[in-house]
This record gives sequence, structure tokens and C-alpha cells, in this order.
Amino acid sequence: MLLSLVIVYLLVTIAIGLWAAKRVKNTADFAIAGRHLPLYMIVTTTFATWFGSETVLGIPAKFIEGGLGAVVEDPFGAGTCLILVGLFFAGKLYRMTLLTISDYYRERYGRSVEVACSLIIMLSYLGWVSAQVTALGLVFNVLSGGFISVPVGMVIGVVSILAYTLFGGMWSVAVTDFIQMIILVLGLAVIAMFAGNMAGGASKVIEFAASKDLFRFWPEPSFKDMIFFLAAALTMMLGSIPQQDVFQRVMSANSVKSSTRGPVIGGICYILFAFVPMFLVASALLIMPEATATLLKEDPQRVLPTLVLEKMPFVMQVLFFGALLSAIKSTASATLLAPSVTFTENIWRQFRPAGSDKSNLMTMRITVLVFSACVLGYAIRMQGTSIYELVSGAYQVPLVGAFVPLVFGLYWQRATTQGAVAAIALGIGVWLAGLGMAWGEAFPAQLAGLLASVAGMLAGSLAPQWLTNVRTPHRPIAVS
Repeated sequence: MLLSLVIVYLLVTIAIGLWAAKRVKNTADFAIAGRHLPLYMIVTTTFATWFGSETVLGIPAKFIEGGLGAVVEDPFGAGTCLILVGLFFAGKLYRMTLLTISDYYRERYGRSVEVACSLIIMLSYLGWVSAQVTALGLVFNVLSGGFISVPVGMVIGVVSILAYTLFGGMWSVAVTDFIQMIILVLGLAVIAMFAGNMAGGASKVIEFAASKDLFRFWPEPSFKDMIFFLAAALTMMLGSIPQQDVFQRVMSANSVKSSTRGPVIGGICYILFAFVPMFLVASALLIMPEATATLLKEDPQRVLPTLVLEKMPFVMQVLFFGALLSAIKSTASATLLAPSVTFTENIWRQFRPAGSDKSNLMTMRITVLVFSACVLGYAIRMQGTSIYELVSGAYQVPLVGAFVPLVFGLYWQRATTQGAVAAIALGIGVWLAGLGMAWGEAFPAQLAGLLASVAGMLAGSLAPQWLTNVRTPHRPIAVS
């Protein structure tokens, strides 16, 4: 019965998405909803995009293992990213009327940097979308009692998302996000209250979490612990900024005010509401201590689904899995769309510059389909990797490769193409070296890559200017 209701829910969201797809007439409608979304929809779509499988399943598992300090990357870093976007990036980018974030790199630095950053951004989505696909497979596997295997569940989930994203693009994503966020917030809030009562009251759950030192946020005062803590925080806080999904929400707004305020409100709501799944997993330790302890050793991501299925009434099960699917589908649809739009606009159009808007729209849809197949294959191959790790690892690439050229391009007039190229090359090179060499265990590779990227930007931009000044010294002015 529960599985049947989940399938009905999927069909309803598909129908809503296809209804919204009627608004798509051109590539701007498909990519950024024609810049028509009001503030409340910018808030809901940024919140819903961020609130994915890692928030419901991955964050609680990491929280129980290491307390608040273990989840500094997400939700604290991820939510702060949205706040920073609204405060320092949204207004400047919105006024440039661009279609993709990579368009900015072309306008500021030229084609070579545009292509390089486009590839970096597209690559980063592989892990994030795979995390959502993995969660979809897990949901269908749990609901069917193991009858539907995880890979088959992944296929079902991807097809259900493609059914409307393929046709409606950003319009379908925004409308379904709005509905799914309502289901998500209401569903998890009701379940949290029910679980708190089952555990003996919310105060008892909070006291239990405090007794287990789960509210400890700051690391041990040693250089290694503090530097890795900082690197974890910066990975999603800064690495998520040069991303097409964030940019799409900024550019989809109907005004500068909506584009700047929407991400800030969405980021604050995300950080606050991410505590609900953490509260639920702490409640599980009180409600079913032995089963939870076993699951934490075997597969922590199954704690909440197991709690709901074994200890809660049918109505709560419907609410939970409706909320969980809402979280997964909203994130997956956005992260399937973003790299596909980037590929079409910033890579494919260089080979077909004279293509009509209709043909570009068709290319975007084909790319969504191809990227979905690639993600599905990658997710199946990466089975066993935690959802949280899949997401957090995805943002290291744009952190070391695309973040510095974006920030310096917006806020430093002396940034040059040579500086951007050097920043990308040094950032990625040092990061890869840290991943493959022993020093990466003593100093975080992504932080080393970020520092190298800054050094590359400064050296690449200033050195040619300094050499020019040296070779052309000022001549004294003759006084008559």
C-alpha cells in the first residue's frame, strides 16, 4: 500500500511538471524560467534544491558519528553559501542578464576560461546527482522490502524525474519545487513532533544528545584538526558558489530584489530546518536503541527509514516518504538541468554558433537525457559510497578551479585572463597532488588547491603588468 501511494505521488509530480512545461517556448524559459519567478518561488526553489537526500539521510548519520562538528560542511557550509550568494554575487550577476554562470567567465576572461570552467562545473555535478539517484534506489528498495533492487530503484527514480525535467526545464523544476517544499516541511515537522513524543519528549531527546556530546561544534585545538575543519567548512561554503544551479535561481528571479533576498532567506531556512533530521536520528537512539546501534555500524543511512517503517503508524510513513521523495526529486531535477544547460550554451554552441533557438532547446533536452544516463551509470558503479561523501566531494572541484576566477573577476579590476588560467591550472594541479601524495593527509588538498588558485590569480595577473613596467621605464621629461 505504501509503495503504491509513493508511485501515485510520483505520477502526480510528473503531471504537475508537464503542466508547467507548457510555459516553455525558448531556451530562456527552459534555462531560467524566462526571469519571471517571484521572491517566494526563489526562496522555495533554493531551499528545495539544497534540501536533498544528504540532508535527510546523510547529515543525520554524520551527526550521530561526530556531532555538529562533523556536519560543518553541510548544512552549515552549504547554507552559508546561499547567504553569501545573495549578499555578494546575486545582484552583480543578475544585472549582467546572462543565461549561465559560464557566460560570465567568457565575458570576463574569454573562451578558454569559459570552456575550462564549464567542464569543471559539469564534472562537479556527477557526485551530487549520483547521491540523489542513490537515495532514490534506497527508498524503493526499502519500501518494497528488498523486492526492488537498489539499481532498479535508481532507474525508476531517474525516469520519474526525467519525465518532466526533460520537457519543462526550470519552469517545471520551480513549480514542482514549490509544492515539494510544502510537503517536505510539513511532513518532517509532524514526524519530528511524533518521534519526540515517542522518545519521551523533545527535552529528553535534547538532553540525550547533549549527554553524548553531539552538540560539540569546534574541533580539538590542534593545527591538523582545525585546518581540516576549516577546509570542510569552505568546501561547500565557497565551492557551491560558482555553480549553475545556484546561478539559475538567481537569474530566474523577476527582479534584483528577489534575486538577492531569495538565496539569503533560503539559506537561513535550510540551516535551521536541517536540524529536524538530526533530531529524528537522536530520537531513534531512544526509541529503538539496539536496532539503531546495529544500523549505525552497517548502514547509517537506513536509520530514519527503519524508524518510520517499524515504529510509526501508516500515516507517518506516508508523510515521511512523501517528504523524503520531495527532498530527493527537487534536488535531482535541479542538478540534472544545470550541467545540461551549461554544456549546450558554453560548449556545444561553439561548434554550432549559428544554430536557431529551437535547435538549441532541443540540444538542451538531449543533453539532459544523456547526462541522466551517465549519472545513473556512475551511481550504480559507486554503490557503497555514503551519500554525504558523494555530495561533499563534488564541490572540491569548483572550489579549487572556478571560485577564485569568479570572485576576483567581480571584485578586482586588475584580474586578467592569464591570471584566471594560472588560477585554474595551479588550483587543480595542487589539489590533485594532495589527493595522490602523502602530504594530503597532513594538510587538506582542497584548501591547498584554493590557496594555490589565489596565488595563481595574483601572479598571473600582476607579473605581466610588472614586466611591462620594467621593460618600459619612465623617461624623464625635458624641461625647456
